Amino acid sequence: MMTRAETPTRSWLFAPADSDRKMEKATAGPADIVLLDLEDAVTEEGKPQARARLRAFLEAQPQQRSRLWVRINPLQGPHALADLAAVMPGRPGGIMLPKARGRADVEMLDHYLSALEVASGIKQGSTRLIVLVGETAEGMFTAGSYAGAPRLVAMTWGAEDLADAVGASENRAADGSYLFTYEMARSLCLLGAAAAGVTAIETIHGDFRDEAGLRKRAQQVRRAGFRGMLAIHPSQVEVINEAFTPSAEELAAAQEIVDLFAANPGAGAIGHKGVMVDRPHLARAQALLRLAGRAAAQ
Repeated sequence: MMTRAETPTRSWLFAPADSDRKMEKATAGPADIVLLDLEDAVTEEGKPQARARLRAFLEAQPQQRSRLWVRINPLQGPHALADLAAVMPGRPGGIMLPKARGRADVEMLDHYLSALEVASGIKQGSTRLIVLVGETAEGMFTAGSYAGAPRLVAMTWGAEDLADAVGASENRAADGSYLFTYEMARSLCLLGAAAAGVTAIETIHGDFRDEAGLRKRAQQVRRAGFRGMLAIHPSQVEVINEAFTPSAEELAAAQEIVDLFAANPGAGAIGHKGVMVDRPHLARAQALLRLAGRAAAQ
């Protein structure tokens, strides 16, 4: 079973699969994962051509395939199987499943992928999955159902599709923050990912010109437990990478706590700089150092 550590944890950049130029630009940049998009970025009539273009692009990028993932169309629609049949011979590193309704969708997708991997000479089970759990009302009620789901390495959510699903005309308050339903969707995604032992990825920041707002939000959600963020424009990637890479000051503080407990192995709680730190503080410090190790390796 794949583990959290095998999943890049910072930037996941969408690129429309109907444009070679945009796919090339995204791949040439510093995004940890490039999400080549067959769903929202491609019109209904353009999907067959986009599939062929995407497969050719994958086949021309053998050194990059592990970071080239594909967002297919939803399983409940007419396009998902055609998407998979077209792109799997190109050996993408992973698949993003939009509008996931629950664990059963992942299990169904696992069956499809297993057959296509065998047909394409790909090691069975090696194609990873990220699911969009927060795009439908049904998906919100099943966010905690993914523990042990095959291939799953990450979960994310989507505020815009969820607004459409519930018939909302707005999903933000006057100050720009998400309304309660969407904050709840974010929280359920985070909790669902924690329950499943996979990486939680924050949704997009729609205004790609708002660098300050993106940085602030990325820093906030990392503190909350998210380990990466979706991007809709290449200009967002470096901001996201920086926000999800622990600073030298954070690492030094975490190392101090780890060293403190190493020097006091029998202690459950220790005074440190005027406050008491206990085993949960140690666990968070160790997690931060592990996160930094993964970021440095990418």
